Amino acid sequence: MATEQSGTPAPARVLVASNRGPVSYTRRDDGTLAAKRGGGGLVSGLSAIGADDDAVWVCAALGEGDREAVRRTEGRLDPADTGGQRVRMLGIEPEVYTAAYNDVANSTLWFVHHMLYQTPLEPSFGPEFRAQWAAYETYNRAFAEALAQEAAEAAAVLVQDYHLALVPGMLRALRPDLRIGHFSHTPWAPAEYFRLLPDDIAERLLLGMLGADRLGFLTWRWAEAFKECARSVLADRGLTAHWPEDGAGDGGRHLTFPRGNTPGPSGGRTYLAVHGLGADGDFLRERAHRPDVAERMVTLREQIGSTPDGADRRTIVRVDRTELSKNIVRGLFSYRQLLLDHPEWRGRVVHVAFAYPSRQDLAIYRSYTEEVQRVADGINAELGTDGWTPVVLHVQDDFARSLAAYRLADVALVNPIRDGMNLVAKEIPVLSERACALVLSREAGAYAELGEDALVVNPYDISATAAALHEALTMPTAERTDRAKRLAAAATALPPQRWFLDQLEALRA
Repeated sequence: MATEQSGTPAPARVLVASNRGPVSYTRRDDGTLAAKRGGGGLVSGLSAIGADDDAVWVCAALGEGDREAVRRTEGRLDPADTGGQRVRMLGIEPEVYTAAYNDVANSTLWFVHHMLYQTPLEPSFGPEFRAQWAAYETYNRAFAEALAQEAAEAAAVLVQDYHLALVPGMLRALRPDLRIGHFSHTPWAPAEYFRLLPDDIAERLLLGMLGADRLGFLTWRWAEAFKECARSVLADRGLTAHWPEDGAGDGGRHLTFPRGNTPGPSGGRTYLAVHGLGADGDFLRERAHRPDVAERMVTLREQIGSTPDGADRRTIVRVDRTELSKNIVRGLFSYRQLLLDHPEWRGRVVHVAFAYPSRQDLAIYRSYTEEVQRVADGINAELGTDGWTPVVLHVQDDFARSLAAYRLADVALVNPIRDGMNLVAKEIPVLSERACALVLSREAGAYAELGEDALVVNPYDISATAAALHEALTMPTAERTDRAKRLAAAATALPPQRWFLDQLEALRA
């Protein structure tokens, strides 16, 4: 990693803000820093803009390695570490970051939007939460101030996700000339659930979002939920909604809210739009045929095994983080019910389940990961035989192994309780070499695009999900092939680069 860059960089015409940036750092034993570049839709999207657009990415330091990089560079990272991208990393105080990220964003807002609370017991909002909320405001303000410093006149700013819900309003007050967009990667809670939040905080969140000229969502279901929250909470503040059925006429679907002296380029209007992030088909197909994936396929085939007559066993594949919303435990119980209801599948099918640990600094996530392991072990102990392991569970993250499982999938099981999109539902049909059938929760955002060709389930109904798994395994080859082709086409309709550029073009229009 290089040292501090000299000179003051030119103002940026395109800015992206997100909690996590395109690079992270770890400290080596000799005190030097090792940079690791990330991937995903934002990285692909920003790279598609091109150097001529003077783009900068603003993100937070996540750990001590990142904070040391900020100290050494004053937050302006070496382009050699970032793939040529300009990155401004913010060294937010660790205690402020923890309260904002863990306590408010992930333990409150995530739970609200995914409707995960056990409401007889939680949530409870007292003085401790108010202190955490103050940290969330401080965290958002740091982003708003950095963006205001970095942005050229009339620049386009794309703010990402629930971590930064207050940034549009704060940034609007600092720089009313900017074109500000915000994109929500999660679901949006219905109004009655959103109002679990303290009234003043619900209002501040919505006002923060409405500082944007455009708000992007993954489906119209989530956009409409936001509209209903705004109407419910802010109706007496002068907010109105223009919501034609098809989004056409008078500029499309928008909310109008008085903004005083800082109306922004869109006047008092905030336009709501949908950009359904798709799978990057070209990247997935290329990456899935590298040697490391081929090696993982050999290992997985050995673990899956064959039937006594030498035939390949069928596979039901799922790949998830152990987030509470992913519904992995009910998926395992549904597979068990399949084997109980249809014993003819015993020894002929294997559930390949990858449950990669997520947010293990939170006790409830550690407990959930342990429960996934316990249930999988229980199924194997109850129903397994010397020559057949019903569940092949892996909990150590391995991207190449995930791609190998995608290629081997006969059935993809994606049954979240609630999910903004769920890209796994789109990725498996793209890579499956067996024309996989998709069993899909109606509560996944992907349902809006894939539901017609998937086998759709209520994620809480174990018996119905077991029946859908049986239907998927017995679906005639011609029907499964036709459905798989349509699923793959829909899944790749808006790949990450196009998804990002569509938002940018709409914001600049």
